[in-house]
Amino acid sequence: MAKQADGRKRRKGAWVALALGAAAVWAAHDIPLQIGSRKIGKRADGQRGERYRRSAQFSDGKFRNTLPATEVTPASMPRILAATLTGREARHPHGPIPVLTPETGGDGLYVTWYGHSSAMIEIEGRRVLVDPVWSERCSPSRLQGPKRLHEPPVALRELPPIDAVIISHDHYDHLDMETIRHLVDLQAAPFLVPLGIGAHLERWGVPPTRIIELDWDERATVAGIEFIATPARHFSGRGFSRDETLWASWVINGPTRKAFYSGDTGYFPGFAEIGEQHGPFDVSLVQIGAYGDAWPDIHMLPEDGVATHVDVQGGLMIPVHWATFNLALHDWPEPADRAWREAKARDVKLAIPRPGERVDVDNPPPVDGWWQQL
Repeated sequence: MAKQADGRKRRKGAWVALALGAAAVWAAHDIPLQIGSRKIGKRADGQRGERYRRSAQFSDGKFRNTLPATEVTPASMPRILAATLTGREARHPHGPIPVLTPETGGDGLYVTWYGHSSAMIEIEGRRVLVDPVWSERCSPSRLQGPKRLHEPPVALRELPPIDAVIISHDHYDHLDMETIRHLVDLQAAPFLVPLGIGAHLERWGVPPTRIIELDWDERATVAGIEFIATPARHFSGRGFSRDETLWASWVINGPTRKAFYSGDTGYFPGFAEIGEQHGPFDVSLVQIGAYGDAWPDIHMLPEDGVATHVDVQGGLMIPVHWATFNLALHDWPEPADRAWREAKARDVKLAIPRPGERVDVDNPPPVDGWWQQL
């Protein structure tokens, strides 16, 4: 019996060693994808680099927030990693996420949410694509990193003609190389981005004539729509770089209608200033997910998202940055639940669409709690 037990132990040890060895080979194969991949992008140099170094937001080699933000520290990583080993089931939906086929048509104000922060804003006959991410993972690697919880509601090749693409910052869940490279071939729209991100786009094949880089409070007009890059409280970085490109929220002004997109951000007084300078807005798209105790200043709680909507003087609020990728430790439905409760408490008009659902801003559907059924 002892010999049999010892034999089983040795076989188990051999399998563990084999598994670890395979994992090591797999990881070694993947290292070049994570460190040397084109997905990381390119550091701005030349005239572009000189321009952003003159920005009021740039000092000591990095872009800075107007209000300093506490970020995730190395000391907090062991606790975060340990927490990821528990409660995994609650961080995923228990059933398939309903995905709708997007509709088209009409000259009013519509928002189609594709999942996470990707959305199409149709404003008085023009189409603005926001933070498009169509890849399977939001990661520099094709083997590791957060994986989609639902399919994109529509293929990139099936999108209608787009007038502009806006990017809030360069994190992988907002700026996706593969999506950008497909859009370059499929669409003729220019890309409006915060300072420094143009270098990434050029490396991926976007012609310089289709790149419009803006500092905070700078503006550009495309197809009769005015775009203003406004402040946010966040950070940036791909690969090992940090804060070498700017992050932003966005004001989108049509001839008579207005939309606001928060980007990724912590709550800060700048939103009230945006509301005073550029509001009121007919609709706001506001980040409500991927929050955590270890990074309270760079991602808002759902309650902060509702407060942001109120601060910018928004009409209809559409929550974004949730449901598609598992990026934090909270339960999967929690962001929508908390945003809904807070909106009710503050008498805020809210729409929580399914992925692919097109919201008529002037006639939004009632909130039906669809996510609670999963």
